[in-house]
Amino acid sequence: MKIYLYRKLILSLLLLVVSSSLVSAQEEQDIETKIDQILSQLTLEEKVKLCHAQSKFSVPGVARLGIPELWMSDGPHGVRAEISWDSWKHAGWTNDSCTAFPALTALASTFNPALSREFGVAIGEEARYRHKDVLLGPGVNIYRTPLNGRNFEYMGEDPFLASTMVVPYIHGVQQNKVAACVKHYALNNQEVLRNEIDVVVDKRALHEIYLPAFKAAVVQGKVWSIMGAYNKYEGVYCCENKSLNIDILKRKWGFDGVVISDWAAAHSTKGSALYGLDIEMGTGTNGLTTSVANSYDSYYLATPLLKMLQNGQIEESVVNDKARRVLRLMMRTTMVPNRPYGSKGSKAHFDVARKVAEEGMILLRNQNNTLPIDEKSNIKIAVIGQNAVKKMTLGGGSSELKAIHEISPLQGIKDAFPEATVTHTFGYTAGETVYDVLTYPKENQDSLAMVAINQAKEADMVIFVGGLNKNYQQDCENGDRTGYNLPYNQDQLIENIANVNSNVVVVLVSGNAVAMPWRSDVKAIVQAWYSGSETGSALGNILSGKVNPSGKLPITFPKQLDDSPAHTFGKQGYPGIAKKVYYKEGILVGYRWFDTKKIDPLYCFGYGLSYTNFKMDKIHSDRKSYDKEDVITVKGEIENTGKVSGSEVIQVYVEDVKSSVLKPLQELKGFKKIKLNPLEKKTFQIKIPVSSLNYYDADNEKWVVESGRYRLRVGTSSRDIIKNIYVEVK
Repeated sequence: MKIYLYRKLILSLLLLVVSSSLVSAQEEQDIETKIDQILSQLTLEEKVKLCHAQSKFSVPGVARLGIPELWMSDGPHGVRAEISWDSWKHAGWTNDSCTAFPALTALASTFNPALSREFGVAIGEEARYRHKDVLLGPGVNIYRTPLNGRNFEYMGEDPFLASTMVVPYIHGVQQNKVAACVKHYALNNQEVLRNEIDVVVDKRALHEIYLPAFKAAVVQGKVWSIMGAYNKYEGVYCCENKSLNIDILKRKWGFDGVVISDWAAAHSTKGSALYGLDIEMGTGTNGLTTSVANSYDSYYLATPLLKMLQNGQIEESVVNDKARRVLRLMMRTTMVPNRPYGSKGSKAHFDVARKVAEEGMILLRNQNNTLPIDEKSNIKIAVIGQNAVKKMTLGGGSSELKAIHEISPLQGIKDAFPEATVTHTFGYTAGETVYDVLTYPKENQDSLAMVAINQAKEADMVIFVGGLNKNYQQDCENGDRTGYNLPYNQDQLIENIANVNSNVVVVLVSGNAVAMPWRSDVKAIVQAWYSGSETGSALGNILSGKVNPSGKLPITFPKQLDDSPAHTFGKQGYPGIAKKVYYKEGILVGYRWFDTKKIDPLYCFGYGLSYTNFKMDKIHSDRKSYDKEDVITVKGEIENTGKVSGSEVIQVYVEDVKSSVLKPLQELKGFKKIKLNPLEKKTFQIKIPVSSLNYYDADNEKWVVESGRYRLRVGTSSRDIIKNIYVEVK
């Protein structure tokens, strides 16, 4: 009887799944029918109004037909505080605080797609609670130079990793009936001259490196909106670029959503109208009435578009397509019946934020097992550095957040080691940013450094919490870093501290790689990123060993800036000459460059230590020969040989042994994160479609998988390869 009931339950669940998928398809069909009905009732003026802003972050609806406004908010790691209707000042609300989730470099470092889904669900719930219809994120621009001020908002240097992590994020957000808006499409890889720079890149690099995460967002993620970038490609601004928006995005990938301009990224009526822009935002307005030169009705896709339509210069089918896309977005979001209510600042959301922070933090160095620190230790700990107390949810540009709380590293250290004597001094202070101008610190830096050194002399251990911050020309929108070293003389300060205390742990708070001239002088290094509301809790858990670090680098740390491919070719490669930047490295971005050119990095892509040890064995492929439609399965065993639980990321890189075209030495094509208890052993499988071993044939505009021999490199980072497996592709 129990077996019968169990089978009946399973059958019912299967029928529910099938019926729900059928209903979903029917709902999509119903949406298109409703859109047809609405379009037939809209005036030309009303269609045009759907294509441009009415305030800093909203698009008008059609009140006459009961169609509501569309509201947007900046992301991608929290819902931004309310901005005034017509200025960039904060609106002054008291109920617009949020959970600050870790920045996306931290999320990418988890190498955990399931956790990315949790992240998306939680931030989507917060956006829904705040009545937002579009969350402006995530960002998937490829990490090309360590100087880019917005790298912290993106998912690293590898297109496969970014693609794998962005899809579940989108699914999580959009299950709340809130649209994700993947940005910045495309080639927005620097902030210097971002509004003018023309990116010169070959077609192969475009398709293999810079577009895959956007394609995954559209084809696999079914994302509902895309944000056009500021820069130019092939001499044309991205928001009115036919090649990007029409030929690739809407035709080849079948994108049925809305292309939204970055704020003030539209530059002409005809180009925006004809070449793919659907909603224009932020085009320099300072007033609400038509008497003001730059009012909303004077946007390129406002009155100027209406006049061109009325004069027959642009066909009405053009605005019909835009209106259809905007209405489809509204049907998926603000016009959904029984839409979920969402929530914010819940324990569940803070738990997700902390978990991402913990899994994203990376143990880069741990000489003599300095970490973890015994939580019952009564040692004297000198915490040094402004970043131990500086709020990192503020600043950085559009991703600034008004966090419900932000647990500082200092507080996290105090909580983790209640029996220790913990002191804190700044050692240095940073200037502040006022209207994109960085002010110099007011304090006497020599005096601060001397106090820190004296405290270090008296301590059993020093935890230096430094790095970058979200000031202008550090990790901040609209300005790139001016150098690779740590600012505010931190490098010298760390060396001076290490001279008086042999037990120094450095915690780097940053969204970018940094130089480490002091690396061999310190015992341990933790890359903590910008980890949001639960930064201190996560850091305390990592330092005390309550949580075993499992993060892996989503970027390469070069020893020196000139080793980075973007900086190898002088100013042509970065920041550009005569407002053109030349991607001369082509497909050899990040570890592809370092591995192919045999340049030793400071820390390699995929690298990260643990408090335990792992052993992999019996690694093999399921076959030795494959057709191009097949899937390669890499199998093996992994064992935790240590005394504490931990997680390891198994990574599979692929080398085309005899390629007819230039290829990197290896490319990441699969990974899996596995958690193991002490002495526990598990089997693993990582599937790699043979089709993913392709390259883009720019001359014939198609993807090609070459027959021949391939080497599968299985390991725990791009430089820690444990097993080589050779396979043939027929």
